Amino acid sequence: MRLSLGQQMQMAQKQVLAPRMIQSMEILQLPIMALQERLEQEMEDNPVLDQIEPSEDDSTLDESVTNPDGPTENERELVVEDDTNNEDDFERLLNMVDSLPDDYEEQSRPSRGQIEAEGDRRHDAMANMAARPESLLEYLQHQLSWFDLSEELRRMCERIIYNLDSNGYLKVPLSDLLSPPTDLNGDADSWQEEQTKLVEQALAMVQRLDPPGIGARNLKECLLLQLTPGLLFYEELLVLIENHLEDLENNRLPLISKKTGFSIETIQESWEDLRTLKPKPGAEFNETFAPTVTPDVYVDSLDQGGYEVRLEDGQLPSLYISPTYRKLLQDAGTNAETREYIKRKVNSAQWIIEAIEQRRSTLTRVSQAIVDHQTKFLDDGPDHIEPLKMQQIADKVGVHVTTVSRAVDDKWMQTPRGIFPLKRFFVGGTTSADGEEVAWDKVRLKLQEIVDNENKTKPLSDDALVEALAGHGITVARRTVTKYRKAMGIPSSRQRRDWSKKK
Repeated sequence: MRLSLGQQMQMAQKQVLAPRMIQSMEILQLPIMALQERLEQEMEDNPVLDQIEPSEDDSTLDESVTNPDGPTENERELVVEDDTNNEDDFERLLNMVDSLPDDYEEQSRPSRGQIEAEGDRRHDAMANMAARPESLLEYLQHQLSWFDLSEELRRMCERIIYNLDSNGYLKVPLSDLLSPPTDLNGDADSWQEEQTKLVEQALAMVQRLDPPGIGARNLKECLLLQLTPGLLFYEELLVLIENHLEDLENNRLPLISKKTGFSIETIQESWEDLRTLKPKPGAEFNETFAPTVTPDVYVDSLDQGGYEVRLEDGQLPSLYISPTYRKLLQDAGTNAETREYIKRKVNSAQWIIEAIEQRRSTLTRVSQAIVDHQTKFLDDGPDHIEPLKMQQIADKVGVHVTTVSRAVDDKWMQTPRGIFPLKRFFVGGTTSADGEEVAWDKVRLKLQEIVDNENKTKPLSDDALVEALAGHGITVARRTVTKYRKAMGIPSSRQRRDWSKKK
């Protein structure tokens, strides 16, 4: 082995993604609403791009406008060669209008009708925007204003409110809420006692506010704060909450009965009342966001049987290269700088048009392949879903598996059985007793069915559930049953047991 400094030539192969390929992948991955926003931004950044308005008369448009699916031969000659540096094509925010003739801005300026329509659209969007709900902090502060409190006590109450977590619990020790001393005059013990009383008084004040249970420091205190003497099983609930929450969680009713002297029936009835209390009183104020789902793909039933997919892209603008800029490019009087600018913008416009067409073709073929494979799911329901891997669709369509992954990412399909994410149709599976593959979704459904129909006085253990599934031709390991049972929120056999029924 010899170490030396020098220059040498070496041949190697490496894969480099061209800007056009990167843009195509980005466009393919966008769902319909995000794609619509992307195209609107592209039209703002690129004056060469134009769209066919639904109200326009096709007879008034020239050949390049009425044929937005692809460029004419003359247009292809305007596109910059692929072997040149095209980095400027992806500079979306570059403003080069100043380099154009004075009349360019007039030519690309939207009409008054377009401006008014855009204003109406934005006004409607603002008018239909949901109002921000009141937060827990605001709700508690509003209630605090109803009481005639000293300024010092009010400030301490507000300090406690500010330190509540999203569920309404106070996780901060009371000692951390004490105000720092200013001038003790040698009487530290007196100051400590005074501040401790103040913070305890403030906590008691906050715990009087609505919702009940707010300001609790643990689950036990939260539940006790919600108890009112008027409850039918008030005394029993006090005992259960104080001493037997863990036993209730694990369904140890005979043990509770032995320690308290309560009958099983009394414990169960008290437990029903306990379930009406809220363990997280502040959670209802947590803002939840449910995004609007817009399907990218629709599935239609055919009269002769089977299903056919179609894309819902009618809201997308039909883009084409503006004939005005094309004519300016062909005009001999256009200066060289302006001509080069238009060439770059035409190239960028053509790329985005072709990327949209490529997205439409790929998404249609991938969706149709998925539907063809999952026909039983559409015919008979979710329990008939078939195991499916993305590689299978990639092989069938003739694309790379990463292309399938991008095509189905964040996309939804409207089917006769409802709206599903495209990824919903890709599921793993196991092998049945007869050697056929069974989707995990089918295993979970069968597991839920077995648990629902079991004898609750003798609920099935995980080993017994394995045997029950085997009786239906589904072979799985015990650890798999345990994993799915927990994921589905199914309690253990001890917790599922009904002690009120005789054996």
